[in-house]
Amino acid sequence: MINNSTVDKLIEMRLTAMSDAFRQQMSDPRMNEISFEERFGMMVDIEYTRRKNNRLDRLIRNADFDQPDASIMDIDYTSGRKLNKELIKRLASCDYISEHRNIFITGATGSGKTYMACAFGMEACKQHYKTQYVRLPDLLIDLEYSRSEGNYKKVMAKYSNPVLLIIDEWLLLKPNSTEEKDIFELLHRRRKKSSTLFCSQFRPEGWYEQLGGNDSPLADAILYRIVHDSYRINIESINPAKDLSMREVYGLDKRLSE
Repeated sequence: MINNSTVDKLIEMRLTAMSDAFRQQMSDPRMNEISFEERFGMMVDIEYTRRKNNRLDRLIRNADFDQPDASIMDIDYTSGRKLNKELIKRLASCDYISEHRNIFITGATGSGKTYMACAFGMEACKQHYKTQYVRLPDLLIDLEYSRSEGNYKKVMAKYSNPVLLIIDEWLLLKPNSTEEKDIFELLHRRRKKSSTLFCSQFRPEGWYEQLGGNDSPLADAILYRIVHDSYRINIESINPAKDLSMREVYGLDKRLSE
């Protein structure tokens, strides 16, 4: 009866892993040879590990990665692309996040930008940083729709608050004036408080023109908030004979976005 009552209380306190471990210990005669402190420590370790794993699963699920199976360990360095392996390894430590610095990943379609970005995002989740992946077109549509729904601040906070925000298809299309204002507001809120990873077909030198150039009053202001102290990874071909699409290398459906 005492054991059943203890299990019920553990379950009521949502210590389900601990309650399972307690029941297993009570049914295993070998546990009688282990001290109370060791047995209690074993139960606490099981509960702690289960909670950490559950938290990681939630972070990955909520990040909504385009390629949730991406892994830093599986980045291909032999496919005819120029990649800075040491820089990628260093960024995988996520120190750039604690420093509130950004990452730019640029390259042609099929070069593996999205895979690499999601791999960095997975490392951020492993260190329990709240992460969000989004395509810039979807982000802008989300903000535009929120105006008519009256929840603009809520949606803006959805993209402002993550410790790491991954913006894919960055400036693939030139934004209009309203979209530029949304981009400026988002990046202004995130500046010096979080990190943003940008995936683009254009190198940073071409972003000014994509933002309207001299005709846009916000182009300089937007770039000022993201360019300084950023890490840059430009994926370029060095061996056309081996330069395969990364969708093929990673076994991804060619219909999926890069």
